[in-house]
Amino acid sequence: MAYAMWPQVTDGMRERPKALMEGASSGPFLQLECAVQTGLNGKRVVITGASKGIGLACAIAFAAEGAHVTGLSRSEANLREAQAVLAREGYAMDVRAVDLTDAHAAEAAMTAIEAAGGIDVLVNSAGAARRYPLEELSHDVFQEALDAKYFTYMNVMAPTIRAMAQRGRGSVVNVVGQGGKQANPLHIAGGSANAALMLASVGFARAYAGKGVRVNVINPGLTRTGRVEEGLEAAVRASGRSRDELLAEQVAEIPLGRMAEPGEVAQVALFLASDLASYVTGAVVPMDGGRASVI
Repeated sequence: MAYAMWPQVTDGMRERPKALMEGASSGPFLQLECAVQTGLNGKRVVITGASKGIGLACAIAFAAEGAHVTGLSRSEANLREAQAVLAREGYAMDVRAVDLTDAHAAEAAMTAIEAAGGIDVLVNSAGAARRYPLEELSHDVFQEALDAKYFTYMNVMAPTIRAMAQRGRGSVVNVVGQGGKQANPLHIAGGSANAALMLASVGFARAYAGKGVRVNVINPGLTRTGRVEEGLEAAVRASGRSRDELLAEQVAEIPLGRMAEPGEVAQVALFLASDLASYVTGAVVPMDGGRASVI
């Protein structure tokens, strides 16, 4: 018996957009033509941190599903470069430069986007707390971590969820980080911000489930973005060891034997935001290649 809900391999298989999966160590990723529909075609999706890394990969993934994507980032120049990347793949993205650590600026931006047609999906991937050796930790470092990660997300999420609840539908996906669940001496400040953001996300999920709004979290581990280099720099300062040695050691701790690609995280965000995950809310999904190995 054939079930229409399961993917069917067909002669119409096509390669995923190159920019989405470029650099994947396991070879070309294929997108299957199948009976499964995400329900994202025509949806209005806002992605923070859309100018690079995981945010950019999410912008490509959602645009490929036919969504109307608006990308937010602090840098206008970086956003224009991201637009060019999508254009080369045959997709489009509206952009808006805004400093999301500024609560008033963030709320004004989301209010304007909401007024222009509403927001069906919010994907938060902006901001990352820097890593510091123990001897460099201070009150300012902890405040910096909260501003960079926790408040960057909360300043966008809170007003958006309220608007979604008024309409009776919406989905939020927060790309947080496994550092909020697994302590790292170099990531105490940032990990604390991540942990707080996970709790807030699950709290919002419970509070707004009855109003048609779903909220889920993705916790990537080591992922091939510019943030890897920033973390390695802190590790070099703390240990005095070489960058290559430290990176090899980190990868060796991952059971899958490699770091994640941004496009792989984007595909999980796509699922969680879509109709395929209509009964999933309050979930915290680890994407660390099996490194934590906890339940």
